[in-house]
Amino acid sequence: MGGHFGELARIRHVVTYSLSPFEQRAFPNYFSKGIPNVWRRFRASVFKVAPPMILLYLTYTWGNSTHEASKRKVHADFENEE
Repeated sequence: MGGHFGELARIRHVVTYSLSPFEQRAFPNYFSKGIPNVWRRFRASVFKVAPPMILLYLTYTWGNSTHEASKRKVHADFENEE
């Protein structure tokens, strides 16, 4: 009664290959190539990403401190009042 779900239609001139998950290694070259590749990519992009982030952080903290300072009262203005 019909084909299985993966075999419902055939596409002509398309060849697909598959490998059993039991024949694949889960983490091939993870320590020998994976971690050095992550480090290389990090070093390549850190100088592109970090300066704008640092600038935005400094601007944000400066804005917050300025806002907090502007909300305070100057006590010298109110010395002569009772």
